[in-house]
Parts: sequence; structure tokens; C-alpha cells
Amino acid sequence: MAITLRPTIAEIRLSAVRRNLQKLKEISAPARVLFVVKANAYGHGAAALARLAEREGLAWGFGVSSVEEGLALRGSGITSPVLVLGSLYPFESFVEAINADLMVTIASLDAARQVIEAARRLGKKAVCHIKLETGMGRIGARKPSVLKIYDELTASGAVSVAGLYTHLSSADTDPEYTAEQLGFFRETSAALGERGARGLTFHAANSCAAVNIPASRLGMVRCGIAAYGLADGFEPAMSLKTRVVFLKNVREGAFISYNKSFRADRPMRIATIPAGYADGYIRRFSNKADVLIGGRRCRVLGNVTMDMTMVDVTAVKDAAVGSEAVLLGRQGREEITAAELAAMADTITYEIVTLISGRVPRVYVE
Repeated sequence: MAITLRPTIAEIRLSAVRRNLQKLKEISAPARVLFVVKANAYGHGAAALARLAEREGLAWGFGVSSVEEGLALRGSGITSPVLVLGSLYPFESFVEAINADLMVTIASLDAARQVIEAARRLGKKAVCHIKLETGMGRIGARKPSVLKIYDELTASGAVSVAGLYTHLSSADTDPEYTAEQLGFFRETSAALGERGARGLTFHAANSCAAVNIPASRLGMVRCGIAAYGLADGFEPAMSLKTRVVFLKNVREGAFISYNKSFRADRPMRIATIPAGYADGYIRRFSNKADVLIGGRRCRVLGNVTMDMTMVDVTAVKDAAVGSEAVLLGRQGREEITAAELAAMADTITYEIVTLISGRVPRVYVE
């Protein structure tokens, strides 16, 4: 077992994830919930959260971005359905997916032929969901190609088509475009029904659509960001915490960090904390972000460095080596949210949490 002594951790509240998933189940019912745990559960730790959801019946299955992520879930003991949401390449990806009982996404005729070949080579039936392009412009087949893909897969006898899905690109910003996408989806699902398709799981909704657009829920919803508490009305699960490792007093005119990026305009007390951009605390936070120490907001001073960041603790009289520092999350009455950091960095909350690097231990608490 690796020794962990550095005090920088990402603390994940399991109780928050539990309540968020339960809320999504209640909102979406009777549609099932596919818990999206790609990108290491948006930085929260896929194995631990998938085990929680499977053990407590909080999700029907899990969504991942690659075969490797699916294999990691299987290796951690997950037996629930796992859907690989990405387009698979190379051919060997289909072989590995079928061997591990992963459901694959088919978004082209070429992919359909490859999964048929892989299933026949293994002598094992593959299970897939067909991806329909309705306006995201990423991966997916248009309606005429979807019908051809369905015909070829079902005629092969080697592949079971279990679902049809699409991705709503603007559910949080453009209701008219979203309605148009859902219209395209309904047309295609109806056409499949005319071809005799029965028992398919239809899904289109991400977290925002699942919560706010009832018509998008269909047979299943794919929820990630809300499950982690980074959508309105849900509880944030992650905190990024560390401890003060060094304190110093500086005179007026003293420079802090690379390129003399901060100059003290008065005598100040400076704390150094062991977290930097290699941990996912990006340079965009330099001279802008606050860190919570002693229940107070303390401004980051100078450029964030690879492993350390300097913070103004002049007003925190009891700051000491070992004092807790919260870079993301709550301390006392103060809170720094992912939305606050995202606005500062001109990005989205997804990026803030997924950037928390692998060298930061995930610690799970109730």
C-alpha cells in the first residue's frame, strides 16, 4: 500500500452522492438512471461511487467513455450494465468489450460490421446501443443510416440492439433547439418501431434535461453532473483540502511567486499550502481565487506554482502550520464552489473537478 503523507486530498461525501442519485431517481421515474462515471466519475472516483450506487440500488447501470473505463469497473467488482458512450477504435476494442459484457455504442455502418465480426470471432453475442445524430455534431448516424445499421445488426444474429440514444447539446441554453432534437429522435424511434423493433431503451436526457425537460426522460436518463452535486438543487460532493506547511512575515515591497507576480503593498503574513497546478488547481486562479483558512477567505498571492500556492493570512490571527486550508468546499460559514472557480477561469464546473489530478488521494466520508 502506498504511503500518503502529503495533506492535500479530495474529500468526497458519499451521503451527498447518495441523496443526489436518489433525487434523480425520483425525478426521472419511471425512467431508469444511467449513472455517468466517465473521467473517473468526473474526478470523484469511479470505482468507489459505482460500488456505492450498485450496492444501494441507486442506478440501473453506468456510463463510461472508453472500454478501458468499463474494464476498470468490471475489475473493481461491478456487475451492473455498463454502456461505453464513445466511438470504439481500433477493432480490438470490440473484442475486449464483448468479453467483459460491456454494451457498446454503434454510430456508423463500419462500426456495425466490426462489432458483428468481433462477436462472430468470439462466438458470443454483443449488446449495443445505436447513437443517433440529432444536432450535437460529435458522433452518431442520421436517421437513414440508423435504419440501415439496425437492419444489418439484427440480420446478423450476432448482435442484440438494446437501445437508441442521442445527446442534447443545449438542454441548458436553448429549449427550441432541444425540442427540435427530440423531434428528430421521436421520428427515428417511430421508424424503428415500424421495422419491428421492440423492447429498445430510448434515452436522450443528460442531467439538465432529466431535471427540467420531462419530455426528454423517455426510458432512461444519463446523469453525471447532478449526481456529483454540481447542478442547481443538488449537493456538492467534493471538497479539495490541504494544510498550511509554511508561514512567514514579509515587508512592504516584498515579491511573491514566479515573475514577481505579486508585490506586497503592506507588511503581510503569508501561508504556503502544498497544492498547485499539478494537482488541478490551475494558474488561472493566480492573484484571483480565495482559500478558506480559519473560516475566512484568504486571497491567493502571486502565480500558482506546480506544487504550492501562497495565500494571504494576515487577518487570520490563529493561522499556524497544520491549519486546514479549503480550496474547494465549505469551512465554517464560508464556501468556495466549483461554479465560483469556473467563472474565474472562464470555464465550466465539469472542468474544475475533472482536472483534480490522480496524485490527489480521494478520501470518502459519510
